[in-house]
Amino acid sequence: MTQQQPPAGPTEPTDHPDGPAPPDLPERVAKVYGEFDLSTVSAFAGGFINFGYWAGVPDHADRPLSEADRVRSEQDLYRLVLGTFDRPQGRSALEVGCGRGLGCALALRECGLGPVIGLDAHPDQITRAREANAALLAASAGTPAWLDFLLGAAEDIPLPDDAVDCLYSVEAAQHFRDPAGFAREAARVLRATGRLALTTFFARTHEAARALPGLLPPYADGLDVPHVVDDVAATLAAAGLREVRVRPIGDEVWEPYDRYMAQRPELRDEWPRRYLTAYQDGLLDYYVITAVAG
Repeated sequence: MTQQQPPAGPTEPTDHPDGPAPPDLPERVAKVYGEFDLSTVSAFAGGFINFGYWAGVPDHADRPLSEADRVRSEQDLYRLVLGTFDRPQGRSALEVGCGRGLGCALALRECGLGPVIGLDAHPDQITRAREANAALLAASAGTPAWLDFLLGAAEDIPLPDDAVDCLYSVEAAQHFRDPAGFAREAARVLRATGRLALTTFFARTHEAARALPGLLPPYADGLDVPHVVDDVAATLAAAGLREVRVRPIGDEVWEPYDRYMAQRPELRDEWPRRYLTAYQDGLLDYYVITAVAG
């Protein structure tokens, strides 16, 4: 997450059409994705809430970066993840940590995945996803749902066994308090030979994980958890997923995003460039992890 942090403070209880927030939703996560609404922060132009994958942004290293470039990078991170699914046309999919559901819409529109279910642990995000995708939801009214949004936690997915062909998660796993629970649920809801793909930032080593809270406020204040990438991969394998593969992509994430932030007058003075520092110091990286269900 960005270093432009919302003010600390208690989260007020709110009534939602989907019921209250899960009782184990950490206070900081509830605050950031609730009343603060991270999707409105200019660092996340377009509302996707991810650092972006910049390899496809033309000449990004040789010119000033625009807000359109920033949105393209966020969309391209989704495209990178969704591109790991072989022959996605007509295959059912679940996004864990869907936020405003913009990635779900992209999966439908560009990849032909469907039906697509977006799952998020914060009821405000589910409300925003339904609002942002109202036209798509209305278009499928009265027919088998081609797009839906569900309130639920990554470690307790409200779907039956063997429910989907593809499961993906984009910059959400750094919030997971129980990666093993997520891995077990992913293995449960995926059909045989179904595929998993997730992308986010992880600590490189256990020593790095211990150091990160002293460098990056989101680890210190409870927003993010410094999971170690090898532990995450091992947890997926232990849950019965196979062909677990880890690909680092930090070269096309950290430096371009940091340059974008530095070029934005409203952001540069509040951006201490600590994610880039952590990457350069070997503490964390950005990864794509893929696996196949048994």
